[in-house]
Amino acid sequence: MYDYLIVGSGLMGATFAHLATKAGRCCLVVERRNHVGGNIHCEEVEGINVHQYGAHILHTSNREVWQFVSDIVEMNRYTNCPVANYKGKLYNLPFNMNTFYQMWGVTTPAEAQAKIDEQRGEALRRLGGREPQNLEEQAMLLVGRDIYERLIKGYTEKQWGRACTELPAFIIKRLPVRMVFDNNYFNDTYQGIPIGGYNRLIDGLLEGIEVYLGIDYLEHRDKLDVLAKRVLYTGPIDAYFDYRLGHLAYRTVRFETEVLDMPNYQGNAVVNYTEREVPYTRIIEHKHFESFGPQVEANPKTVISREYSTEWTPGMEPYYPVNDEANSRLLVQYQQLAQAEPNVIFAGRLAEYRYYDMAPTIERAMQLWEAEPN
Repeated sequence: MYDYLIVGSGLMGATFAHLATKAGRCCLVVERRNHVGGNIHCEEVEGINVHQYGAHILHTSNREVWQFVSDIVEMNRYTNCPVANYKGKLYNLPFNMNTFYQMWGVTTPAEAQAKIDEQRGEALRRLGGREPQNLEEQAMLLVGRDIYERLIKGYTEKQWGRACTELPAFIIKRLPVRMVFDNNYFNDTYQGIPIGGYNRLIDGLLEGIEVYLGIDYLEHRDKLDVLAKRVLYTGPIDAYFDYRLGHLAYRTVRFETEVLDMPNYQGNAVVNYTEREVPYTRIIEHKHFESFGPQVEANPKTVISREYSTEWTPGMEPYYPVNDEANSRLLVQYQQLAQAEPNVIFAGRLAEYRYYDMAPTIERAMQLWEAEPN
């Protein structure tokens, strides 16, 4: 009956289904949750689009991707400028001249560079000629002790649930340092959020496509597979094979969302809490993704979400792959099993066990569609 059965209505599945439908193919989308959109789904609360599964910002230098999205929904001018809160003192991110002024009182790039070089030199002497053995040593070699201890250490340990001295050095291969007063977190040419929220983007991608919600593909695989010539599977790759080789590990996120009787709580969409003693990693104030200037005060209420990073266990929502040696080996074994499924395309964050930002997800869907036989 269908050319493609799309398992999952997140950005990967919705984009692939959209491209296939535009090319004249017939698609059926099945979604385990009771809503489409996967982790970019928004819930409207007090007139505010709440990013239900964490903050999402579309940013890219790929003009084709930006135009693809813009043809479906109008994008706003949101620029990501997060702030770090360390023991009540605020620092701009990413590391730039504003950060260095707040950290050391320096006012010129030369002064900032001298301070960083001085601290990097101390880290280099401590290493004594050997390579960094853990994340702490790598970070201090890149940016020095002050930035590491105030803005990296506590946040990273909360994110990964273990000490930086126990984390591999490769997690921080580089840290962007900008010798300009520029708080724009991304270097990409384009960035923004759909006006009216991400649900409009997903609805546009899935327009005219048959979608069934509340359907667990893995529980009804035999009945569903016979409906289509090909399957695009975006769920966990280990779940597809019934965890026969074991579970791949993830980090997950828990959210505490609260409606406040005030128009403006923190004055910014994203504030990271970088000290270890604060249990949450950051607070998201959702209205700042789409309200600017006087618009912020127009709504007398606001919605915030505190994010807590925690170890994943089966039954929880998987977020971030744990890319250590053990999981990398296990992934290769599952990928070998996947090769024996010629009519199944394993695609996306969970099916490929890799972190995908939004624009690369769209790029990947485009690549997969282009590789399909016409």
